[in-house]
Formats: sequence, C-alpha cells, structure tokens
Amino acid sequence: MTPSPSPDRSSTPPTATTAAGTTGTTGTTSATGGEVRRSLPGNLVRGALIGVVETVPGVSGGTVALVVGIYDELINSAGHVVSAGRRALLGPDRAAGVQHHLGLVHWRIVVPVVIGMVAALLTVAGPMSHLVEEYPVTMRALFFGMVLASIGVPLRLAGGALRARDAAVVALAAVIAFVLVSIPPTTVTPAPLLVVLAAMVAVSALLLPGLSGSFLLLTIGLYQPTLRAVDELDLGYLALFFLGAALGMVVIVKGLHWLLDQHHRVTMLALTGLMLGALRTLWPWQLEDRTLLAPEGDWWTQLLAAAAGCVVVLVLLAVDARTRARTGHGSQEEVAGVESGDEAR
Repeated sequence: MTPSPSPDRSSTPPTATTAAGTTGTTGTTSATGGEVRRSLPGNLVRGALIGVVETVPGVSGGTVALVVGIYDELINSAGHVVSAGRRALLGPDRAAGVQHHLGLVHWRIVVPVVIGMVAALLTVAGPMSHLVEEYPVTMRALFFGMVLASIGVPLRLAGGALRARDAAVVALAAVIAFVLVSIPPTTVTPAPLLVVLAAMVAVSALLLPGLSGSFLLLTIGLYQPTLRAVDELDLGYLALFFLGAALGMVVIVKGLHWLLDQHHRVTMLALTGLMLGALRTLWPWQLEDRTLLAPEGDWWTQLLAAAAGCVVVLVLLAVDARTRARTGHGSQEEVAGVESGDEAR
C-alpha cells in the first residue's frame, strides 16, 4: 500500500519536516499546517494514560496513542532507534548513521511518555493483578466487552466493503485463534524462553491500534505473572521481558511494518479474526483448564460488566473519530504515516 500524503505534509517545506510529518522535536504539524506544541507535563499525562490501559486486556495502547495524538511520533521514533542500532552494528558510516537516526527521534515526546508509562504501570499493576485474582469471572466479563468493542478497529483500518474472500480470511484467523486459546494454560512457572517470546509478541501491540498487549499476554497465559512481576519488582522476570520487548521491536515490529506496507488489508483482516477467535479465553464462565461453561449464578452482573467494558472502548473510539473529523489525521492516516516513515528509513 502506498499512502498518499496529507495536505499538511505536502505544503510544509521538506527541510522542516521528518518522514512522519512532524516539525522538529517540540511539536507536530496539524492538518491546517500549523505547529501543535506539546508540553512536557502533557506528554507525561499521555504516557500515563497509555501505561494504564496497557494493563487492561482489550484496550489498545496504540488506540490511546492515536486518540491523544502521538501515535505517529512514537512509532516512527521507535523505528529510528531500531535503525540507529542496526547502523551501529552493521554500518556503513556507523557514527554518522547513528547520529542521523537518533536526531530524528522525537525525544521531547518519547522521554516524558515513557516516564509516564512506567510510573502508571508501577502504580496500576498491583491493584489490577489483585482484581483479576479476586474477581476472575467479573474481570473476564469486563475484558470480554472491551475486546468485543475493539474488534471494529482493525476491521475499519482494513478499509472497503467486506467481500466473501475477506470474510474467509477473518473466519480462518478466528478458527486458528480459537483452537490455540483452547489449549489448557500452563502458567505455574513461566519458562525464560516463553517470557522472552511472549514479550516479543506483546510489543507488537504498540504498533497496531486495536491490538492489546495485555490481551496477548492473557491469551498466552502470562498476564497475571507479568503484572505480579511489575508489582513486586521481580528484576529477573522483568529483565527477560524487556529483552523480549527489545528483540520484538527489531524483529516483529519491522515485520509488521512490512506487512502493513505490502499486505495491509489482509493483515488487518487477519488481526480482526485473531481477536474474534481469541475472545474464547475471556468467556466469563470457564474452568481452570479452559473448559467453557454455560452462564450461571448472577449472570446479569457479568452482563453489566461486559456492557461497561464495551462502553469504555466505544467512548475512546468516539473520541478518535472526532479527532479524525476535526484534524483529518486519524487512524488510517497514522498507519499511512508509519508506512511512509518506514520507507524513508
């Protein structure tokens, strides 16, 4: 897919902008051609919001980054950091290449956002882990509603009418996900390799709006262990997790960039099916071996929890829609910006 440039990008002098359509490291170019300044406190708050939702399966940090207007800068900055590392290892012109790519990173946005994310994760992880352990049925119902409402995001990003072939892609991905998450979980003592691989997969959620990293961890079976490790500052576990996240940034995120560029529609349709099939793991009534049960007991409470989860996500998506209507630079345009930024590297 070759994205067409937005009006603000084409009207801005090339020497003043980066590939992401941003101006300098202190602000971005709005749809009307003016520069939008972003304060350090504001970026701390934006990072905190992303950190909070990353602990909740079903709510995508990428979607929140879109809503608060920093998705493009974060993804392209991550790509430039990866490119700087690659130039440092492989060359050519190591020093010049590293300096070039690091100079394109939006440090004024990235640094406070990362600080806000880490602070929020350390604050929220403990209470969230406690809620999941003490109220598993209600929390699964809440997460079920959130994921159900989020399924429309990658489907919308796919664009166009849903044809029979597209429906087949969604159905196939849903069946594969359903079968995989039906396997009984083994989460007693997470193996180091599993932690690294899970982190590699979860970090991809930072790239794709609608895909929740916490949901991926929940599907794999590492959601509660990871929250517990953050809350208890288990440095051994966290070191493995950050190692996997770093590897994922190099391998999976670059791979997803390529998929978005070469097979954008199929990728989004497949993600829609994967999220739909993986809803099985969030069915409120199930045994520890993931055997599904019929609704029982105070089922209406779980129904209200699921409805509340849907409302939370739909409100976020409504804000995103208003942002796109006001600025002309929303979800689809942000993905296009990521792709064009990747081509510039």
